[in-house]
Amino acid sequence: MRKIAGVVGIIGMLAAVPAEARSLAAIKQDGTLRVGMTGDYAPYSLRLPDGSLKGADVTMAGELAKVLGVKVEIVPTTWKTLKDDLLADRYDVAMGGVTVTPDRASVADFSVPVLTDGKRPIVRCADKARFVTVKDIDKPEVRVVVNPGGTNQRFADANFPHASVRVFPDNRAIFQEIAQNRADVMVTDGTEVDYQSRVNPGVLCPATVPDAFNKNDKAYWMTRDPALKAAVDEWLTKTLKSGAYARALAKAAE
Repeated sequence: MRKIAGVVGIIGMLAAVPAEARSLAAIKQDGTLRVGMTGDYAPYSLRLPDGSLKGADVTMAGELAKVLGVKVEIVPTTWKTLKDDLLADRYDVAMGGVTVTPDRASVADFSVPVLTDGKRPIVRCADKARFVTVKDIDKPEVRVVVNPGGTNQRFADANFPHASVRVFPDNRAIFQEIAQNRADVMVTDGTEVDYQSRVNPGVLCPATVPDAFNKNDKAYWMTRDPALKAAVDEWLTKTLKSGAYARALAKAAE
C-alpha cells in the first residue's frame, strides 16, 4: 500500500508540472499569444450565439498582444479545466475574471491585480432582503445553484453544507435558473452580480448584504517565465493607471 501511495503521489506531482511552457521569447518567435478564456463570465468574457467573444478582457487580450508585437489567439477553456489546460501548455495567459488563489499561484504566475472583488448573492428581487448572510443561505430549504470547477463552487462547498446545492453546467444560462424559480440564490463575484442585475432589471437583484462575504483579487494567470511576467506587469500597470481597463470594463458592462 505504501508503494502504491508513493506512486500516486509522484504521479500527482508530475501532473502539476507545466508541459514545456512557452517563454516570452518563444511567444514572440511564434508570433502568437494564446489567451485562455472561458467565455462565460460577463463582463470579462462572453461568447455570443454567433461564436464571437466580447468583454473587457477580450479587449485587453488584443491590447497586450499589440504591445508584445504578436497576434492574439483565444483558446477556449473552462473553470474546471483552467489549471489542467495551462499545465498542458494549451495557452500562455488566462484572462477573463481569474481569481488569485494559493493553488493557482503554486503552479504559475499571476500578474499584478486587475481589481479586488468578493462573493455576493444574486437573487430574485423579491428575495433581496431574505439572503443577506451565509447563515440565511445555509438552510435545507434554500436552493443554491453554482457553476462547476471554480471559486464559486469552492465557496459553496465550504459554506453551504446544509443548503440544497446544485451544480449547473452553463454559466451563461445559470442566472435564468434563479429568474425562473428553479433556484433561489447564487453566490458569485460582485462584478458578475452587478452585471446580471443590470441585464435582468426587476427580475434579478443583488441581495442587500452589508459587505461582500470575502475579498479576492482578479489577475491574469500565466506560465512561469520572468520575462513574460515582467512584460505583462509593465503593460498592465500602465493600462490600469491610464484608466483604459476601467473604461473597457464599463463599456463591457453596458
